[in-house]
Amino acid sequence: MNLVHYKREWFHNVRGDVLSGIVVALALIPEAIGFSVIAGVDPKVGLFASFAIACVSAFVGGRPAMISAATAATAVLMGSLVREHGVEYLFAATLLMGVIQICAGILKLGRVMRFVSRSVITGFVNALAILIFMAQLPELIGVANATYLMVAGGLAIIYLFPYVTKAIPSPLVAIVVLTLIAVFTGMDIRAVGDLGELPSSFPIFALPQVPFSWETLQIIFPYSVGLAAVGLLESLMTAQIVDDMTDTASSKSQECIGQGTANIASGMIGGMGGCAMIGQSVINVTSGGRGRLSTFIAGAFLLFLIVVLDDIVRIIPMAALVAVMIMVSIGTFSWRSILELKSNPRTSSFVMLATVAVTVGTHDLSKGVLVGVLLSGVFFASKVARLFHVRSTLTDDGKTRTYHVDGAVFFASAETFIMAFDFIEPLKKVVIDVHEAHFWDITAVGALDKVVLKYRHHNVEVEVIGANEASSHMLDRFAVHTDENAKMASAH
Repeated sequence: MNLVHYKREWFHNVRGDVLSGIVVALALIPEAIGFSVIAGVDPKVGLFASFAIACVSAFVGGRPAMISAATAATAVLMGSLVREHGVEYLFAATLLMGVIQICAGILKLGRVMRFVSRSVITGFVNALAILIFMAQLPELIGVANATYLMVAGGLAIIYLFPYVTKAIPSPLVAIVVLTLIAVFTGMDIRAVGDLGELPSSFPIFALPQVPFSWETLQIIFPYSVGLAAVGLLESLMTAQIVDDMTDTASSKSQECIGQGTANIASGMIGGMGGCAMIGQSVINVTSGGRGRLSTFIAGAFLLFLIVVLDDIVRIIPMAALVAVMIMVSIGTFSWRSILELKSNPRTSSFVMLATVAVTVGTHDLSKGVLVGVLLSGVFFASKVARLFHVRSTLTDDGKTRTYHVDGAVFFASAETFIMAFDFIEPLKKVVIDVHEAHFWDITAVGALDKVVLKYRHHNVEVEVIGANEASSHMLDRFAVHTDENAKMASAH
């Protein structure tokens, strides 16, 4: 990376990055604690992980202004490992997770994002917005009326304060104002301190206390692979979304390496594995964050808050943070996609809705995206197959028929290709003209073999003409009928 460009990513927006980073740090605290509970570990495991992952990814990640930390997507995969083997095995699995992600970056696996359609990304965004809102419901159900007033007041500040000035992020103003109101009025509402005990000391570097043996590897490897895959998937999807929000590009392969390095750092200080967070990334960008400094400030200020300013952090009302996350949910959801349901192709709308339904139903972003990608592939293959057709012409003497093949011959159109030929018609010769066709896979080659060999079985001469270079290469390598030609030539 060009050093001047890298320096610009750090210092071209110092004021905006510092302020947005502070907002993100405050919003990270309840989430990190909540994700620790999901994983079945002490709150400090999630908090230290968020600090390490954010700070390290700021230096080596491929997407400036994206926030990475402990997440629910990875936390849900850790519970059984912690219950069955203990937290030290989680730290070991986190280290291996990082190594796998670095290998993925070196192998340029970030390029797989090219195969994720816009419909899947829209469904991913909408599902995540719904999940972010649903995550706030426990703080809104069965609580005192004062909580609703505080949340409403927080949302009013968030949306109205920018009309006064945009110099200070409105979510930060909302958190400060609501905290002051809660303190001076003595409201009996939930605060951050009610979620769990905050760490009282800085983290220390240490290797996981597990046997370095084949048995340990067998235990942690399946978890590490799952964590690495889910973490990269969510990180790459989030990077794409931040790309769109900021109208800038990012290095997906470098992001894989950055995520892996950050997770190794997390495991080394007693943290859990994590990945990019779309909710926090949206908070960062909408609060004015654009550079790497915003990500670093979020992680560093988080550690400062929980260790040095812990007494202040404990009194922040949850209503303030709920208001911020509701704002994120509203801002993340693609409201335009609802209007586009009628105008977009039905298949695109179905892919988007299926991605949302599976993600919300399972609370697993990876499953939703996987379903969306598979459906996109099936619909695309079906669409391409419909563009395929075969026409034929017969010579005046009625002895030779030429079939003109037009389009892509592959697994979805192979059956249509075979059915286009009349094997009963009495002919002397059949010419298969593939000038306007392309054979994509071995299924297509097998279909051509079947047609040629079936005609030969009826003593009809077959000639295939016009294959392009790529198709010829496929036919030379895998076709059976070309071997039959060679045998026939040697016999003569």
